[in-house]
Amino acid sequence: MYQANSERYMQMQYNRVGNSGLKLPALSLGLWHNFGDTDYFQNQKEIVLGAFDLGITHFDLANNYGPPAGSAEINFGRMMKEELGAYRDELIISSKAGYYMWEGPYGEWGSKKNIIASCDQSLKRVGVEYFDIFYHHRPDYETPLEETARALDLLVHQGKALYIGVSNYDAQRTLEISKIFKQLGTPFIIHQPNYNMFDRWIEDELVDVLENEGIGAIVYSPLAQGLLTNKYLHGIPEHSRASRSDSPFLNEEKVEKTLASVARLNELAESRGQTLAEMALAWNMRLKSVASVIVGASSLKQLESNVKCLGNVNFTEQELQTIEQLLKD
Repeated sequence: MYQANSERYMQMQYNRVGNSGLKLPALSLGLWHNFGDTDYFQNQKEIVLGAFDLGITHFDLANNYGPPAGSAEINFGRMMKEELGAYRDELIISSKAGYYMWEGPYGEWGSKKNIIASCDQSLKRVGVEYFDIFYHHRPDYETPLEETARALDLLVHQGKALYIGVSNYDAQRTLEISKIFKQLGTPFIIHQPNYNMFDRWIEDELVDVLENEGIGAIVYSPLAQGLLTNKYLHGIPEHSRASRSDSPFLNEEKVEKTLASVARLNELAESRGQTLAEMALAWNMRLKSVASVIVGASSLKQLESNVKCLGNVNFTEQELQTIEQLLKD
């Protein structure tokens, strides 16, 4: 029978999400990859339980995570039933709706029909009565924004979600839905965008919107699909994600363009006593609005390595200027 590490809260940093009362661990575990039915369940369980032992209390899901879609929620639900159920009140469990899940006109996007049905299905798969955070996963420009907002607000009133978030919304769309949520009194507290050293789009306008509206950020893809790790320092390994022709996010051309920058960033990381991945994760945390950084993991060892970034999350002005220059070159 699983018994959590009694010192789990001594080794993790917790940050307040925007102007809310909720705190999230500096690192959250994302179940986008490696937790579907095509992955070894015992390894999944080792990662999830190990994460909680490290003080990671937040587990980020979505209805379409797998593969196949839905299987990550089912597998996590099995862990809740068999191992983590006694710790439910110590966990932040989030899920999302918006991407394709079933046939017909109601199986995706942002209609009230889709959001309510998706949440109900996800709750059954995970086997919990409510989600701590429920997100709209992507903007829907054909559905009235007020309909999407009211559907998410309804989930709170139904007791199916404690807090509401959005993901992948641009600055203008975020500001618009924030105004609606304020009128409704909805606890809209968090935005989940992609963000890393090579993809800094949120700095243009979104960060200002989040700070002005009192909304926190939880960022995903902080390591740029592995580019900001030691994996590609010496080229593209055989069987790596970048070597596969079917990889939608990474390819040989993308890796080749960043090799020189990655090598110099790695030298800076070494001077800080960190791996490149550790420095890249810490760099994401420098923004005031970022409450948590979502990391994925294919092994507990990899996750433990990522958590080491918390040993040095501060940067000197010189280090930040050096990073800026390296990213421009």
